[in-house]
Amino acid sequence: MQAFYADQFVLPLPNGHRFPMAKYRLLRDQLAQRLPGLRLAQAEPASDGELALVHTPSYIAAIRDGTLEPARQREIGFPWSPQMSERAHRSVGATVQAARVAFWQGEGVAANLAGGTHHAYADKGGGFCVFNDAAVAARLMQTEAARQGRRQLPVAIIDLDVHQGNGTAAIFRHDPQVFTLSLHGEKNFPFRKEAGDLDVALPDGCGDDAYLEALAEALQTLESRFEPALVFYLAGADPHEGDRLGRLKLSFDGLEARDRMVFDWAWQRRIPLAMSMAGGYGERIEDTVAVQVNTYQVAWQYWQRWQNRGS
Repeated sequence: MQAFYADQFVLPLPNGHRFPMAKYRLLRDQLAQRLPGLRLAQAEPASDGELALVHTPSYIAAIRDGTLEPARQREIGFPWSPQMSERAHRSVGATVQAARVAFWQGEGVAANLAGGTHHAYADKGGGFCVFNDAAVAARLMQTEAARQGRRQLPVAIIDLDVHQGNGTAAIFRHDPQVFTLSLHGEKNFPFRKEAGDLDVALPDGCGDDAYLEALAEALQTLESRFEPALVFYLAGADPHEGDRLGRLKLSFDGLEARDRMVFDWAWQRRIPLAMSMAGGYGERIEDTVAVQVNTYQVAWQYWQRWQNRGS
């Protein structure tokens, strides 16, 4: 299984900043130990032209050149630096590469060790999200499909970060070829939600059983309304009960069952899946990394199914 990373581009954040930048390198180190067959590769940056399939040229230039207005920079939550711009480009590039491996190279499953930057709109970022990696990758994959004579490439984005993917929902609001599904905390950030194709708002304190029941119903609804040829899965660790920003109460076992449900759904329909890690802000960073490692172990098993599907 192939996975792409950009954790060597570390943002120079001020002391006490609440974003857990260290989790990405910790995750890569853990995966190298536990899944020695995982093929890890440094992500290539998305080009400005690729970003422009979703984002406005003026916003792309402002991130590249460091000229974004201070208020818009604060909305993102990161101070500008060359590393911030480089990391944002490579985070998108990692999801693009994962989608190509899963879909065009026929591996069925591939991943970005970061990504899931679903709060980024076409013309602005927010909530630690600069560019919207799944949105850019979806549009690029559709463009590549059209170049190869494929009339349509319907894409589903299954967003299981605890925060609603407001940027993604806004970007694809009028696009019938992309279906956005989000399970998120009803009272959590962003406080002004955008209407996606299927939004499932969960109450504070929602635990394993209620969450899994809601997810099963949501996947049934997705299937009844849409037939994707490619899935982007945002496997947020922040629904975990130990997350500082999550407000839900999923256990490690519950999150593993969540992942299995999504991968089962995709496998049963032979839909290639590109995965990203999305949010995770555990009181203990080790817990966030443990959730993400579990997700990779599940993904690994489904990747093996894809490799053995002809035998």
